[in-house]
Amino acid sequence: MFSTFLLIGLGAPEIILIVVAILLLFGGKKIPELMRGLGKGVKEFKDAKDGDGDSVKQNDTKTY
Repeated sequence: MFSTFLLIGLGAPEIILIVVAILLLFGGKKIPELMRGLGKGVKEFKDAKDGDGDSVKQNDTKTY
């Protein structure tokens, strides 16, 4: 995870500053709710991505 931040030029001070800014903007009680929503969104995206691939495969195997 941290190697990704290093690739885009973010070091420890920048990451700490971003975390502090998020805490100030949303507060400690809202962050778990935001992360839960983000997780659900990522899961839905993956399901939709996988679902599209399955429907294409099913359409290819059907004979008309």
